Amino acid sequence: MKKVSLPRWLIAFALFSSSVGLYAAHQLGRDDSLSGADTRLSRLGPEPTAMPVELLEEALERLEARLARYPDDHEASLLKGLILFKTGLREEALAELERLVGRVPRFHLAHLVRGDLLLAQAQVVQEIGSSPLLHAFASADKELASLKEEAEARLSAYLDSLPQGRIPRALLRLSAREPHALVVDKTAHRLYIYRRDPEGVPRLVQDFYVSTGRANGNKFSTGDLRTPEGVYFVTSHIPDNELPDKYGVGAFPLNYPNAWDRRVGKSGYGIWLHGTETDYYSRPPLDSEGCVVLPNIDLGAAAAYIAPGRTPVIITEEVEWLEERAWLTRQRELLAAVEHWRRDWESLDVEKYLSHYAGDFWSGRHDLRSWSERKRRVASGKTYQRVELEDISVFAYPQSAAEGREMAVVNFRQRYDSNNYTGEVAKHLYLVRQGSAWRILHEGAQ
Repeated sequence: MKKVSLPRWLIAFALFSSSVGLYAAHQLGRDDSLSGADTRLSRLGPEPTAMPVELLEEALERLEARLARYPDDHEASLLKGLILFKTGLREEALAELERLVGRVPRFHLAHLVRGDLLLAQAQVVQEIGSSPLLHAFASADKELASLKEEAEARLSAYLDSLPQGRIPRALLRLSAREPHALVVDKTAHRLYIYRRDPEGVPRLVQDFYVSTGRANGNKFSTGDLRTPEGVYFVTSHIPDNELPDKYGVGAFPLNYPNAWDRRVGKSGYGIWLHGTETDYYSRPPLDSEGCVVLPNIDLGAAAAYIAPGRTPVIITEEVEWLEERAWLTRQRELLAAVEHWRRDWESLDVEKYLSHYAGDFWSGRHDLRSWSERKRRVASGKTYQRVELEDISVFAYPQSAAEGREMAVVNFRQRYDSNNYTGEVAKHLYLVRQGSAWRILHEGAQ
């Protein structure tokens, strides 16, 4: 990331210094009336008068629960301060921000919001960072704009996520071997961590603010500064002592480009989940070269749920949410398609088995024609075969990245036994909906 000429902490300090003088003048006799709709903080999300009190109360309850589970959830403290301000509890809001900047002095956005709380009491400005003192600095406008974008991304995503009982369409089934999954929403700038519950339903564990690529859209080529969209897996972990400072406390590389990316001609490499350089608590929403970037403290918390070689990371332009009943219907439909394929393969009826493959199927150097010829030849030497599938996981592919097709990725461990061959392999299938049926678009080893 290219650094601007004035550090963000200095801008925040300048804002605070300006605020102190204005606040002191206000305390000595200025009018202290305050219209929530006219303050800068009222621009961070819905107006106080437009938001139901019950929603704000629910938001505060959820934040308190977050902080009880994870006391170092600094974003929760920031959001709590903002929402306290929106409910008219200014002293409580300021106290929350005072504690936060004391704990995390490099959290530039927290400094800015703290300054705003002070400035708001003097009714001196209409927009975030419009203090004349700050605009005397050449680099202030760009920095303040990025901080405002970060605040809006954090608060909007939190308030939009309040309705409960929704499941990301992407997570149709998590296996016992892959009990956790990460879902990245590029529009909301959120990373959601889900855990498979005892009944097999994905349940939200935690979510974090993230930065993504500086250019909008789905990554296609090397150097386009976009974050890719698709179903990926963490391949390894790189500790901070093996990385430059800009990657923060560590990195988790992803398997971009995946099989589908290569099929459609995508290029590029080095797409990681990683932390933030030590001079910065967090980055603006669009500030990476294509990676997904978390504050260091949040990457440390997320790392507890990441297992290299197993953990899926689904990156989408915008998460599609499903109610549990709709989610279960889609899951059963795809699992039934996979089971039908397994049974027909096991039956030795090679034509029924091949009917499960799409016309544009590929696997390695095979297309549907060469694959069919090979399978007919192999089947001619079989007197029996048994196929068992274990640890099945199912992920709906983001449609924005699937050329508009409805596509899914199914991972499993396959055990095969026949009269002349026995083997076990980790495999994946890419399935595509064709009419009312699901067909296999790609088959390969993981």
